[in-house]
Amino acid sequence: MGEICPVCGLPKEICVCEKTAKEEQKIVIYTIVGKFKKKITAISGIDQKNVNVKKLLKKFKQKLACGGTIKNNELWLQGEHKEKLKDLLVEEGFKKDQIEIK
Repeated sequence: MGEICPVCGLPKEICVCEKTAKEEQKIVIYTIVGKFKKKITAISGIDQKNVNVKKLLKKFKQKLACGGTIKNNELWLQGEHKEKLKDLLVEEGFKKDQIEIK
């Protein structure tokens, strides 16, 4: 038997905490201007306690072929990818109507 989830008490293999957390979150995607007037797409509102943001960031960087980091509890990706990120977030299990693009 594997590890037990401290939140729901189920084994990690069948834990549903991450899935339910994804459905309840209000996510905002917006663009900021970084150094040298480069555009950065930021994603805020993802709960880092229940969602593995490092794994999520890695998937986004691979799919969008860009660099990125986690800063100030937000995911930052190089370039402007607002519409693509909304589609990728829905693909990952987040609700489409909970994602706002500014």
